[in-house]
Amino acid sequence: MKFVCRHWYTIGLFVSIFALAALLIRWGNMSVLLRLNTISFIAMLLHQFEEYGCPGGEPSIMNRVLQGSDIPDRYPLNQFSAMFTNVFFAYVIYLLPILFPQVIWLGIAPMLMGMMQFAVHGIMTNIKLKSIYNPGLGAVILLHIPVGVTYIRYITIHRLASGGTWAAGIIYTITATGFILGFLTYVAFSDRNTKWVFAPEELKRFHVEEKLARKGIEIKVNDPNGTLARVEKLKHRMAERRTHTG
Repeated sequence: MKFVCRHWYTIGLFVSIFALAALLIRWGNMSVLLRLNTISFIAMLLHQFEEYGCPGGEPSIMNRVLQGSDIPDRYPLNQFSAMFTNVFFAYVIYLLPILFPQVIWLGIAPMLMGMMQFAVHGIMTNIKLKSIYNPGLGAVILLHIPVGVTYIRYITIHRLASGGTWAAGIIYTITATGFILGFLTYVAFSDRNTKWVFAPEELKRFHVEEKLARKGIEIKVNDPNGTLARVEKLKHRMAERRTHTG
């Protein structure tokens, strides 16, 4: 488990290479939907490697820059939660449409999720870092958005998605994102005393601290009105309920 938590994104890189080889070999025998879903799966794996491997730095960006954590090496995101949520996304949410390409609502969700990443990488993080690039943005612009637009255009032209299909896809997107990224990352798996601490080299990638210092950017730590404060209040209320019901 320790090896997987530390190297899941590198493993994902090798899986993406294998998937790309299979895509190229079987291209002529694959439907358009299957091709697009496979490219989307590859895009997510490359996106994750870009965030955590090369150039990396996502742990520092998430915990230090976006959340203002006083212990960014483990809270709220830690090695285990990063591994679990990202692996679940890639090998469940993004792999299911490859197995069932004709179930359109399954394909709509990862396409929307991929394009929605622009809000975080293209806007929120760049504003915080006063930059035009941060790890993950490359895959969003070069892969997620073009593939997502192509997929939506294809199912629209060929009338493969009814109103109900779109509704199911959007509900699935919101539910999966809220549960996996929201609840699991910030509530269920976040722990100030966790043993799943990010390795020093994972935190140092992309030189986040140096960029903040060079640009004179001050990040408010433990903002009482921030996301972490609200999450900790929620966890406290949940703990009280368990105590009362127990």
